Amino acid sequence: MDYSKTLNMIKTDFPMRGNLPQREPEILRFWEEMDIYRQVQQKNQGRPKFILHDGPPYANGDIHLGHTLNKVLKDIIVKYKSMTGYDAPYVPGWDTHGLPIEQRAIKDLGLNRKAVSPVEFRQRCAEYARKYAGIQKEQFKRLGVRGDWENPYLTLMPHFEAKQIEIFGEMAKRGYIYKGLKPVYWCASCETALAEAEVEYKDKTSHSIYVRFPVQDGKGKLPQEAGVVIWTTTPWTLPANLAICLHPDFDYVLVQTEKGQLLVARELLKQFLEATGLTEQGIAARFKGQELEGVVCRHPFMDRESPLILGDHVTLEAGTGAVHTAPGHGAEDFEVGQKYGLPVVNPVDDSGYFTQEAGPFAGLHINDGNLKVIQWLDEHGYLLKSGRISHQYPHCWRCKNPIVFRATEQWFASIDGFRQQALKAIDEVQWIPAWGRDRIYNMVAERGDWCISRQRLWGVPIPIFYCEQCGQEIINDQTIKHIKNLFKEHGSDIWFARETAELVPPGLTCPRCGHDRFRKETDIMDVWFDSGSSHAAVCDQPEYWPELSWPADLYLEGSDQHRGWFNSSLLTAVATRGQAPYRAVLTHGFLVDEKGRKMSKSLGNGVDPLEVINQMGADILRLWVASADYRSDVAASPNILKQIAEAYKKIRNTCRYLLGNLYDFNPATDLVDYDEMPELDKWALYRLQRLIERVRAGYENYEFHIVYHAIHNFCAVDLSAIYFDISKDRLYVSLPASRERRAAQTVMYYIIDALVRLLAPVLAFTTEEIWRYLPGERPRSVQLTDMPGVEQRYLDEALAERWEKLLEVREKVTKALEVARQQKVIGHSLDARVKLTASGAELELLQQYLEQLAPIFIVSQVELASGTGELEVEVTAAAGSKCERCWIYSTETGQDAEHPDLCPRCAAVIKQL
Repeated sequence: MDYSKTLNMIKTDFPMRGNLPQREPEILRFWEEMDIYRQVQQKNQGRPKFILHDGPPYANGDIHLGHTLNKVLKDIIVKYKSMTGYDAPYVPGWDTHGLPIEQRAIKDLGLNRKAVSPVEFRQRCAEYARKYAGIQKEQFKRLGVRGDWENPYLTLMPHFEAKQIEIFGEMAKRGYIYKGLKPVYWCASCETALAEAEVEYKDKTSHSIYVRFPVQDGKGKLPQEAGVVIWTTTPWTLPANLAICLHPDFDYVLVQTEKGQLLVARELLKQFLEATGLTEQGIAARFKGQELEGVVCRHPFMDRESPLILGDHVTLEAGTGAVHTAPGHGAEDFEVGQKYGLPVVNPVDDSGYFTQEAGPFAGLHINDGNLKVIQWLDEHGYLLKSGRISHQYPHCWRCKNPIVFRATEQWFASIDGFRQQALKAIDEVQWIPAWGRDRIYNMVAERGDWCISRQRLWGVPIPIFYCEQCGQEIINDQTIKHIKNLFKEHGSDIWFARETAELVPPGLTCPRCGHDRFRKETDIMDVWFDSGSSHAAVCDQPEYWPELSWPADLYLEGSDQHRGWFNSSLLTAVATRGQAPYRAVLTHGFLVDEKGRKMSKSLGNGVDPLEVINQMGADILRLWVASADYRSDVAASPNILKQIAEAYKKIRNTCRYLLGNLYDFNPATDLVDYDEMPELDKWALYRLQRLIERVRAGYENYEFHIVYHAIHNFCAVDLSAIYFDISKDRLYVSLPASRERRAAQTVMYYIIDALVRLLAPVLAFTTEEIWRYLPGERPRSVQLTDMPGVEQRYLDEALAERWEKLLEVREKVTKALEVARQQKVIGHSLDARVKLTASGAELELLQQYLEQLAPIFIVSQVELASGTGELEVEVTAAAGSKCERCWIYSTETGQDAEHPDLCPRCAAVIKQL
């Protein structure tokens, strides 16, 4: 009988085809009906905690492939930990405030934030955020992610906002919060300040101009009307110029040109002349930068002076070595301006238009102002050269438009106040991969103060009052406690719904002047302060999430979060509690297509996870996640997913084969003891232990691609190519209850029981389906079991070594059989007789296993001869006749009159059936 036909006749209901898009929703309903999350939590109650704190995605649209990668990685870890002795709760969350929500709400709901009341606008944003948090929740559940979906956290929850106010107040109490006028990243399109984490660098083509500032007072060193040359890529900032900065130690030359005498750095002279097309006509004088401090130039078009000052930030990388300095438009300009007592001029409004302070350019948008400034300079003889330059320039992370540096009054968190403590905390955290430590360490070591205020409506308000009489800022224990309680009861909308008098604590007076009338701050907090407070607002609020604890064991997000959520969480925790909010941080890379290109709408190379789920099933996406070494960029494409689907099919069919051969197996009565098993079965159990060992190490080290490859290789090689191939004769030919068949079934039972649990964190749906078909009594769900452990009694190294050598011989025999098949000597391998000629230890081994060699090689007969050299394999046609039942050739086939087409073994079995 054909083995493939025999396989198809095996009694099992486990389907050959996955049909995942149809079957997975059924399993989801099963999990919901049994409340799988609570069941797992009850099972693990009292065990050590493992807390993976969920970094909140924005609730502003359907999930994308990045969400899939992130959430499935988390789910794999949580499920593995819950199966290895831990109480591993998972509380999902959403980021529901800030510009991303505002922008989508304005666009999708057609809102005009300036035409509706703040409270109405906020309520519409909240509705939008809750809507998409609900949509994403269902989509994450569809991915098979297990969590406390009935009790997630949202940053707009009143008790979350109250905890955030508490953190802000504690930081203020410790002196870390201050208000200051300094240049910040500013998005004119979004009309708000931005933090470093909200800025991304992209290529931008900018104007490049060389401008002559005429000398007004040379202090006896530079002649009148000589020119100091600056170079800038932001002509629009020239109305805010207040000085020109030189490096104190650089050499400068006064070069004679057709445009008069011009001062530039000596090392940049050649580059300057080439760029402008000017000709050097002699060097009139040489100076060190420090000699020229105090020389006064005249601004080209503003009625003000521009003195020469000194600063170490000046470089010789480009330009002239004389840096146009506008304290209102640059961090370094601001710092050196403070040193020299320069005022902070910012002639640009919130929307990017010049104010009256910009003189002749008032009313123009800065983009138009660029051209007008260049035109004016050219017409009045101050422009030496203009051109274009392509360079990396900061852009707003949400609207993708270029940003500006703009001096405004903002609220800041002083990083210097706790920087060293934060750096120490970083070294107490496990960073996975290890390079994550250096990345965040350098970011914290070098970052400036954190701008935490935003000029928007949708967010948590900055809880500060101002005295109407003297302008004193008021934030203290009394105000913080009062506001915290108001927010906890009513939510932060109350700040916008009520007048200031209704918000201040009873009896509050100004500590400076004693006045009792106040106004409230109108800015909201940076959204990173929201999510950065989640460690305390979620992990340390037992009245809402009693299953959690602080600090978390693990944070897991994309590598961009070293400057985002990892960073803001670290800063708020260290500033208020003196330690990091996490014990370990794991990062994954970005998504690219199979050619390594970043996924983008313009390239059309994105993969929609919802489409993949509908067409292929969520388990294909989950297997894709596990297959990738996510520590670097992760590739995805239809072709890659097709390959993953093939790997899934191999794993599924392996499980189906195992289940199919257990249809009549009862582990309560049919198990065969290890000592009574043939060596092939013992070898299979040895390989299973090594698989368990490797897979568990992969899970422990968060190397899920090792889990994937180990299991796939085990199914394809150890099982399909070896164990199944050799053992199928026993399974299909022996008596159903024979010891040799039951031994093989015992091994298959152990394998499928271990395999389904090893796969459970990855193939959530498929393993649940397999679990239903396993024989014997067991928990209702595979998620309610534990990971298999290594059985030391099965680790027979001597046996494994012998079988490794036997399998090497088998591989050589298989190659010889293929040659014989091509030469038409045989058809099926059972048509063959194999003669082995061996010597030494190899001959001794083969003699020891002579009776087992034919089934190991899947041939009808094996002859062994002694030789003097390397192994020789000779294949000839088998002797005798073919048994119609087992296909093995024998000289004794047909001797039973009752069964003339069968060999003696098969005839004996048939008679007993």
